[in-house]
Amino acid sequence: MAIWLKRGADAAEKATADRQVRDTVEAILADIEARGDAAVRDLSVRFDKWDRDSYRLSDREIEDCVDQLSAQDLKDIEFAQTQVRNFAQIQRDSMKDVEVETLPGVFLGHRHVPVNAAGCYVPGGKYPLLASAHMSVITAKVAGVARVITCAPPFHGKPAPAIVAAQKMAGADEIYCLGGIQAIGAMALGTASMSRVDMLVGPGNAFVAEAKRQLFGRVGIDLFAGPTETLVIADETVDGEMCATDLLGQAEHGPDSPAVLLTTSEALARETMAEVERLLTILPTADIARRAWETFGEVIVAEDEDEMVRIADDIASEHVQVMTRDPRRFLRDMTNYGALFLGPRTNVSFGDKVIGTNHTLPTKKAARYTGGLWVGKFLKTCTYQEVMTDPASAMIGEYCSRLCALEGFAGHGEQANLRVRRYGGRNVPYAGRAEPLEAAE
Repeated sequence: MAIWLKRGADAAEKATADRQVRDTVEAILADIEARGDAAVRDLSVRFDKWDRDSYRLSDREIEDCVDQLSAQDLKDIEFAQTQVRNFAQIQRDSMKDVEVETLPGVFLGHRHVPVNAAGCYVPGGKYPLLASAHMSVITAKVAGVARVITCAPPFHGKPAPAIVAAQKMAGADEIYCLGGIQAIGAMALGTASMSRVDMLVGPGNAFVAEAKRQLFGRVGIDLFAGPTETLVIADETVDGEMCATDLLGQAEHGPDSPAVLLTTSEALARETMAEVERLLTILPTADIARRAWETFGEVIVAEDEDEMVRIADDIASEHVQVMTRDPRRFLRDMTNYGALFLGPRTNVSFGDKVIGTNHTLPTKKAARYTGGLWVGKFLKTCTYQEVMTDPASAMIGEYCSRLCALEGFAGHGEQANLRVRRYGGRNVPYAGRAEPLEAAE
């Protein structure tokens, strides 16, 4: 049976914080819907101390941001975007439209139809997370979305040059310097200065995630997202420094980011805990990472790999770093995870920034029922049907008529009966109480 050497915050504490966020977001979205641009401006000034006539950046402003980056900066962004675009295109190419004759004269098919407009949120208030521009904008464009707009908050009182450059290079059609709930609300609800979108994607803080949750249904969203999560699964083939580094590398995202070690080695568990404390004395982002580790960090020692698989599937973490003798055993056996990072040569940071897979992933156990952002999220798989021959229409109609009668749907039944009469030459009685006009004539 597994033992916990360290536990994180309990469910009641998390629920209280969630309720406070819910109430705040609900009030702000109502204000945006009622007052539009005026509310958006008031909120931007209130939360970001950022005010301007238009939050959409001009072409000149965008070029000025790009010009602030070095040639190496631009080359590095281009490399990352090439990897993301390449893998997204491979995913898109795997999705085929289909059409098949399922019965003589009966043709069924589906098409993958992109949404018309997507809004991509790029976090940037605490760190300029330009990688989120690659993950959202490029993926949407590869899917075929015609209009892709982006919102990112100001960084140190102005647009973040690296984020703006990444958005531009990724192919965004409209770029806004706007953050938080006000950005999410404006994109989803629309204002006089911003046409609404059909879908919202991208990570963000608890308020951004809750705003997306409350707007789901009025717009589509990529997934329900919460604070960044990481689970390190390890055995004695690695050391405490590597485990601690991979835990704290994600804990620095925010003070509410869970970081969990799951191992079969108590010696490794204790070594990792000691290494965490050592690294927190030298890590530049230690203030944030320490709060996350102290409040939400966990250390679990399992009896064997079978128990590690069961515990890992129950946790259903966003990121799962596997460093064991046979990391692919977890690829074979695990079912609940956002993304797997197999072996000590890879790590979550590769996936977050550059390797090509998408870093917008399910959190808060949503990995039980969804994967992360990919081209398929921007596509609607829409079916169609066509009956090409008279005998086929009459034959399907007879089955349909009888099935409608079992359900008591007279109108549905008459749709079928009409085809039997027209295309099958059979005098099927009208399904309703009176004779149809065709019969009366």
